[in-house]
This record gives sequence, C-alpha cells and structure tokens, in this order.
Amino acid sequence: MKKLLSLLSGGLIKDVGNVIDKLTTTDEERLAAKQKIQELLEKADQDAQTQVTERWKMDMQSDSFLSKNIRPLVLVYLTSIFTILAFADGNVGGFEVAQEYIPIFQSLLITVYGAYFVGRTWEKSKKANNNN
Repeated sequence: MKKLLSLLSGGLIKDVGNVIDKLTTTDEERLAAKQKIQELLEKADQDAQTQVTERWKMDMQSDSFLSKNIRPLVLVYLTSIFTILAFADGNVGGFEVAQEYIPIFQSLLITVYGAYFVGRTWEKSKKANNNN
C-alpha cells in the first residue's frame, strides 16, 4: 500500500522530505520530522481502508443485487474483456497485443484485483480479529 500511496502522491513524500532537510539543522530534528510524517501517512492509509470497508459493508446490507455483486461482476468483466482483446486484437497474421491497450489494462487489472483480493483478505482478517 505504501507503494500505491507513493504513486498517488506524485513524489509528494520526497518533496516534503527535501523541505524538512532544508528547514531543520540537526539529524535528530530531521529524523523526528520524517517519522511524524510517516506516521501521518500510515494513519491516512488506515483511515482510507476503514472507509472502503465501511462502504463495502453498507453495500452488502443493501437489498440491491447490483450493490452486493458489483465487485465480482467488475472483476469478471475486466478479466473477460482483457482476455478477449489480448487474443483478438491484431492477431491476423501474427499474435501481438496492441501497445495502446497494455498500460490501460495493467492499471485496471492492478486496481481491481488489488481492491478485490487485498480488500477481501483485509476484511476477513479484521473480522477474525474481532471474533477473538
């Protein structure tokens, strides 16, 4: 998740670290500031995960078929589309996936698979911890 947070922040963490290095004079001050920033980022990540879990809980309590099944349906849809396009596009005369599709599908698949499988694992472990 740290890697994803780093990608989403667009190098913000590095920029903040550079500002801290310029504004503080001792190594202890720099270390303390960087540790505090790391704690804040970890707390923000944990809060975001909690909010996602709460949204998913509300979806599961809904009477709507779509609300309860949107994650698995999107997972099946993206996997199917990716597979169909990968095997069908540009394969007349030789097998080659068009370069335009690769970054788009990589992003979609990483996001959906990550959210689905990591989210489900996190939910199950949290539920198991609450039961103990």
